[in-house]
Amino acid sequence: MVAEAARARGLAPVVVPLITDAPPADPAALDAALARLTDPAGRRDAPPADRTRPDGAGPGAPWLAVTSATAVRVVAGRMPRLPAGVRVACVGGATARAARAAGWSVDLVPDEESAAGLAAALPADAPHVLFPRSEIASPTFVDALRARGIPVSEVVAYRTVGTGDEPVVLTPPPDAVLVTSGSVAQQVVRRMTPLDPRTHVACIGPSTAEAARAAGLPVHVVARERSAEALLDAVVETLHPNPRTGRSS
Repeated sequence: MVAEAARARGLAPVVVPLITDAPPADPAALDAALARLTDPAGRRDAPPADRTRPDGAGPGAPWLAVTSATAVRVVAGRMPRLPAGVRVACVGGATARAARAAGWSVDLVPDEESAAGLAAALPADAPHVLFPRSEIASPTFVDALRARGIPVSEVVAYRTVGTGDEPVVLTPPPDAVLVTSGSVAQQVVRRMTPLDPRTHVACIGPSTAEAARAAGLPVHVVARERSAEALLDAVVETLHPNPRTGRSS
């Protein structure tokens, strides 16, 4: 999908898979967390369902918060249908599209597409939030919810692992490397550095840019919005600026 969008913008993408996902070391913990979500009787603070909504979700319904399409896929693979009454919060548009494709109703997508933005957007009276995450996920989301006094349970849904150890050498060197997560940044450093001085490092958002700098990468481009489309637009604007307007032609 990203490659097609890149071609539509006149770019010539080279796809280099650097990370993939693997099951958690303890799948039983994920199954137990999802079982508690399924069985409201297992949650002492669970309020009664709201009969005014077809799905039974009311203001006091529990929330399932997802911050990646991978988390959606993993949960949907273990729970084909979400239990009635569960509200879904997605970190951004791409994750929301994955959730809807899985058949979920999406109740919340924050204006600020980040873990901090998602935590700030959740209602203060949320009785409980389940957060299925990557093993290496930042504590930002959970810490922000706890600071607001919102009960949250986190569980490892998948592990993010590298695809190999051998160096990746591209000839000719790319004009830009797309960095879509801190994990990708680490793998770029491990397998693709030193980068050609002419290669731009393009990050999907400020938090990813921060992680890339922490990993030792220079950051030349940061997308205005946390989406692949915005990232590609930023790359085009950087590589092919219109000399009259400073924007892409």
